Amino acid sequence: MNKEIPIIADEFVETEFGTGCVKITPAHDMNDYQAGLKHNLEIIEVFDKNFKMGILHPDYAGMDLYEARKKIVEELEKIGALVKVEDYTHNVAKHDRCKTTVEPKISDQWFVAMKELAKPAIKAVKNGDTRFVPEKFEKTYFNWLDNIQDWCISRQIWWGHQIPAYYCDKCGEITVDVKKPEKCSKCGHDRLTQDPDTLDTWFSSALWPFSTLGWPNETEDYKTFFPTNTLVTGYDIIFFWVVRMMFSSLEQTGEVPFKDVFIHGIIRDSQGRKMSKSLGNGIDPLEIIEKYGADALRFSLVSGTTAGNDMRFMPEKLEAAGNFANKIWNAAKFVLMNLEDYDPNQIMISENGTPENAQVEDLWILSKLNTLAKEVTQNIDNYDLGVALDKIQGFIWNEFCDWYIEIVKTRLYNKEETSAQSRKTAQYVLNKVLCDSLKLLHPFMPFVTEKIYKELYNNNESIMIAEYPSFDEKYDFKAEEEKIEQIKEAITGIRNVRTKMNVHPSKKSKLIFITKKYEEVIKASEDFIKKLGFGEEIIVKENKENIPQNAVNVVTSEMEIFIPFTDLVNIEEETLRLEKEKEKILVEKEKTDKMLGNPGFVAKAPASKVEEEKQKQSKFNEMIKAIDERIENLKNM
Repeated sequence: MNKEIPIIADEFVETEFGTGCVKITPAHDMNDYQAGLKHNLEIIEVFDKNFKMGILHPDYAGMDLYEARKKIVEELEKIGALVKVEDYTHNVAKHDRCKTTVEPKISDQWFVAMKELAKPAIKAVKNGDTRFVPEKFEKTYFNWLDNIQDWCISRQIWWGHQIPAYYCDKCGEITVDVKKPEKCSKCGHDRLTQDPDTLDTWFSSALWPFSTLGWPNETEDYKTFFPTNTLVTGYDIIFFWVVRMMFSSLEQTGEVPFKDVFIHGIIRDSQGRKMSKSLGNGIDPLEIIEKYGADALRFSLVSGTTAGNDMRFMPEKLEAAGNFANKIWNAAKFVLMNLEDYDPNQIMISENGTPENAQVEDLWILSKLNTLAKEVTQNIDNYDLGVALDKIQGFIWNEFCDWYIEIVKTRLYNKEETSAQSRKTAQYVLNKVLCDSLKLLHPFMPFVTEKIYKELYNNNESIMIAEYPSFDEKYDFKAEEEKIEQIKEAITGIRNVRTKMNVHPSKKSKLIFITKKYEEVIKASEDFIKKLGFGEEIIVKENKENIPQNAVNVVTSEMEIFIPFTDLVNIEEETLRLEKEKEKILVEKEKTDKMLGNPGFVAKAPASKVEEEKQKQSKFNEMIKAIDERIENLKNM
């Protein structure tokens, strides 16, 4: 601990002026201030918080800081100890709020010797007792420990654990103990004063993994939960917190405090800047939650992220997250509305755990859900949280909502006795898939999933204690998955063709499938293929014989679909529409032709404007040519 000792000025031959202090070094080692400390030489001034000189030297006590500097220089010059005075440029510490210069002051501080404490912490990670995720952050950890310095643990602030050091009011003896001594161990005096300094915040934080569980007592919590499994923290406090918890735990308990350290990135603003009060670019989470909901905020901060990498906070992601929450809610309402007469006792379950009369689309969605449960569990175990959430969202939105619900609507709405069992099976599958999807999503969006699970299902059990879905081989139906994926690809191709040709959804068409491999599944799926593919008749052929000459062709990876052109387009109406479109283009083209045919315009207008009009003229010519070709083709049909 350094002592503040008054110095006789003529012991020095040179002074350096730094901001807020005068540094005085010995003549034999003027470039090494630490060498000065070794010779018990100290800075001559001591400042208080309002930039007035302290009482260390009576001639300067209470004097204004800047006035004292001048007086000290004058005194050094008077006794012949001043070599020179020169401007000195260096980094000046400023208070982060008021921007006032921070003036250094030499004072007594408490330190922890770190060399020996660091060794077990280094060994624990090298041995694999604790691992970092991602592994690259071990480098930050080792870099700090390998270059460890003694840790200053005392702070001159009001709040915190007070330093357990006690000074004898009579002889000055220092006693460090857990409890305040009754008397001085040196002179026996019974008046002792505790050091007013408090411990560094990170000192007490370093005790968190075990002190919160009752340590040093062997409590049930301590025996059950220590060491913990996973610490989740940011890369910016690896050296502040993670390192200190490691060596504190190993020193006090002999064990590492956690098995895994999962490192996440920092949330930055949309421009990639760190959020701060000075920039005014921070967000109020309560305002975001009020507008979008807590689940949307959580979703937006996890989706698309990877461990250890920073992310940008963007309102667009909040909008997308809010839309997803609405999608889940609406899907749940639809499913539960169609489960009003559902009785699970009426479902006959086969040996493989599926309904006895399950159709191919039922086995497809159950298999997709089963695979999702396995992949999400693996992603979470590997801390790939962003990947896990994106997979869940893709399944719920695309596979379940956009496809399966649409596929089974024909079965749900058909309440005839002959179709009753098919309808019940659809209800069973809808119920299972929705329920398990909510469970998979719950860790990421806990509020909307809990509300649906308890209120809409009228389930008294909280979803957070429900059994989490897991992979089961009995639901692994790869062949059925492939069949439905082929049907999806075909329907998507049909819809894309119709969209490009601007065919109204009310216009139904004949669908001719060329395949032998998928004939059975196409016939079994005829109802929903007609509904989703806007078909009025489905024909399955093994070859392309007798296909209408002008049929539109859709090609997938495993089959071809032909749609008679006349089923899609009314030739007379389409010809009339194209002629009207051509007339509009000719009007615009005439304006451009006149401008470019005007020598004055071409000579005086900016070159960029002339070039723009030429490009428009060329574009109009291409459009007219395409329309003429289209009209000619229609006439030949």
